[in-house]
Amino acid sequence: MNTAAKRLSRARALESVVRDIARDVILPRHLNTARQKKSDGSLFTEADLESQRMFSKALPDLAPGPVLGEEMSPEQQARLWAEGKRGLWCIDPIDGTTNFANGVPFFAVSIAYLMDHEPRFGVVYNPVTDECFYAAAGAGAYLNGTELPLRQPAERLSEAVAGVDFKRVSHHLADELAVRPPYYSQRNFGSSALEWCFVAAGRLDVYIHGGQMLWDYAAGRLILQEAGGECAALDGGDLMAGPAVKRGVIAAASPGLFQQWRTWVSSHS
Repeated sequence: MNTAAKRLSRARALESVVRDIARDVILPRHLNTARQKKSDGSLFTEADLESQRMFSKALPDLAPGPVLGEEMSPEQQARLWAEGKRGLWCIDPIDGTTNFANGVPFFAVSIAYLMDHEPRFGVVYNPVTDECFYAAAGAGAYLNGTELPLRQPAERLSEAVAGVDFKRVSHHLADELAVRPPYYSQRNFGSSALEWCFVAAGRLDVYIHGGQMLWDYAAGRLILQEAGGECAALDGGDLMAGPAVKRGVIAAASPGLFQQWRTWVSSHS
């Protein structure tokens, strides 16, 4: 078995673990858990904490390395990032906690395994719809076993359906996107990890978000790239520079569409 095939096998094993913990820990707490606020104002619930605990126990059995999770202190995250160059799990136990806490059925588990600080395989799973997106470097991207993309993306930006988070881009760019949009239509769903996967699947053609953390896109970025899409940091920096910085991201379902989208964003920022 070659390296890519081994990674794909591990991605499928990870899928099984994710499905089990989502079924046993996350779904029973949907609409049945109190939300709390972190020091930065973002939400978390008992389901976030318990599922992260369960993943932290289970994941090292699949591949060696520490588990870096969203529900950790910045100091813990920085230490694990430094220690995990030769193997690191990066997890968001519930991406879309506001949706989860409010009963909106659009949230996901997002997990990626990194080597040399680059994703090698990953899974994004919505337990409500039972849609599991997964990918392995060099082996493609899939939704419940079907290779991505599910449809070919728009060829022209004017025909594209865009995923846009207005509140996290600059005021000027948000105004341009809202008043003079270059695309056909716009959507925002409240789970960054799933939005990356929707671009990979062809459900969205282009995507922009003004502030994501590493665990928001570590798995989704790999799934998009393995599906033939392209992405970058809005400021041109390195998306995989570490866990401490909130980054703007831009992506598209094809390289040609990405060039059109990035050119427009650059000229209107």
